[in-house]
Amino acid sequence: MTLPFFIPVIIALLFVLFTFIKIVPEYERVVMYALGKYAGVAGPGLVINIPFLFYIGNRVDIRIRAVDIPPQDVISRDNVSVKVNAVVYYRVVEPGDAVNNVENYYIATSQLAQTTLRSILGKHDLDDMLSQREKLNHDIQEIMDAQTDRWGVKVTNIEIKQVDLDPSMLRAIARQAEAERERRAKIINAEGELQAAKQLDEAATILAQRPETMQLRYLGALSEFVNAQGSTIVLPLPMDLLKKLAS
Repeated sequence: MTLPFFIPVIIALLFVLFTFIKIVPEYERVVMYALGKYAGVAGPGLVINIPFLFYIGNRVDIRIRAVDIPPQDVISRDNVSVKVNAVVYYRVVEPGDAVNNVENYYIATSQLAQTTLRSILGKHDLDDMLSQREKLNHDIQEIMDAQTDRWGVKVTNIEIKQVDLDPSMLRAIARQAEAERERRAKIINAEGELQAAKQLDEAATILAQRPETMQLRYLGALSEFVNAQGSTIVLPLPMDLLKKLAS
C-alpha cells in the first residue's frame, strides 16, 4: 500500500532534480539571467536553476575553434587577381559578451575574417602574399582581435593556406623566374671572368719581374707538348732568344 504513495514523490524529486540542477562540463559555460537581466556566468559543475527567478541561457563552448575561410577573390595592389583561403583559430573568453553583444558570434567572426582578409591582402603586392605570409597572418590577426574584443572572442591565430593564381599568371611568373636565373648566371659568369682577368694580370706582372720564372713556365709548357699525343709538335721560343737573333 505504501509503494504507490512513494512513486509520485520519486517522480516529483526527479523532476525537481532535472529542473533545478544542471551539470555543465569543463569546456562549457552557461549564461545566467535573473528576471530577464544578465546575472553572470556559471560552470563548470553543478549549476542550480530556480524556475521563474533564474534562467539559464545559452551554453557557450570555450574551446579553441577552427573555422575555414572559403576562397576569397582578392585583387592585389599590383592588380593581380588571386583566390586566397585561410583558417581562423579563436576562442570565447567572455561568454556573457558573446551572448549579449552579438547575435551569433560564430557567423560574425567568420564574416569578419573574410572581409579583413580581402582588405589586408588588397593592400599588398603579389610578391608579399607569396613571401611574407607570416607578417600578413599577424596583421590580420591583430585587426580581427581588436574588433572581436567587444564580442568576448579572442582570435588566437590565422593562417593563409593557399594563394591560387590564374594559369596565365603562373606562366608569367615562370618566365620571370627563368629570366632571373639567367640574369644571375650571367652575373656569376662575369664575376668569374673578372677574377680570372685580375689573376692573369697579377701573374703577368710577377713573370715580367722574374725572367727565370718565365723560363720555368716555358719548360713546363714544353713538357706538356712532348707528352701530348699527335704528329705535330709546336715548340715555343723564349722572347729573349728572339731578341738576340734580331740583334
